[in-house]
Amino acid sequence: MSLGRVLVVDDDPQIRRVLRSTLAARDYEVHDARSGEEAIEFLRQNRLDLVLLDVNMPGMSGLEACRQIRSSSEIAIIMLTVSEAEEDKVAALDAGADDYVTKPFGTPELLARMRAALRRLPMSAYRVDQSLQLGDLHIDLAHRRVTVKDRQVRLTPKEFDLLQYLTANPNIPIPHTKLLQAVWGPDYGDQVQYLRVFVNQLRKKIEEDPSRPRHILTEPWIGYRFVNTPET
Repeated sequence: MSLGRVLVVDDDPQIRRVLRSTLAARDYEVHDARSGEEAIEFLRQNRLDLVLLDVNMPGMSGLEACRQIRSSSEIAIIMLTVSEAEEDKVAALDAGADDYVTKPFGTPELLARMRAALRRLPMSAYRVDQSLQLGDLHIDLAHRRVTVKDRQVRLTPKEFDLLQYLTANPNIPIPHTKLLQAVWGPDYGDQVQYLRVFVNQLRKKIEEDPSRPRHILTEPWIGYRFVNTPET
């Protein structure tokens, strides 16, 4: 039984061959594309679960391909980048990626990131309420939809999972490790900087002033707290 249907998008044929062989040996159904344009066309005609998308490709960049894919699909997207710079990782998340992996990467790391990206939190496991209204912020858990001032905000699947877990545990500090392992899985726990990037991205989308958040607060040296109390 396949663990998931994966599209590898990279202009380097050797990387495509290695990833195809590696992932197929781990029971993934693997397809590949040489460019962003080819990937978008393939996704229009085929139902897949996850895209491994190289950032630096000739023609359409990986970031632009990611934006176009995300504009019409909730498929999990992991960007492959050679840069360790935080601004480049943020650019990938801004484009709609769920995650990023820095080249060169080991097979265990890539497989862990793939498991995390494919993982989804069951709504029923965390709260009874199907929607939440906090001032101008409305969270529709049943339909995985978020609106701010009646304008729909597009979250990546993993951003929504993070928000969902926070709303299910309101008004209490959630430690970094607990939050990482609950949303991303047991392979995570020590990546505090990684979590900070995701929280900052989420704040940019749902907070009126991300530099002075009202909904997702930082608990110094502990983690984060979601405020679910009426505004006064």
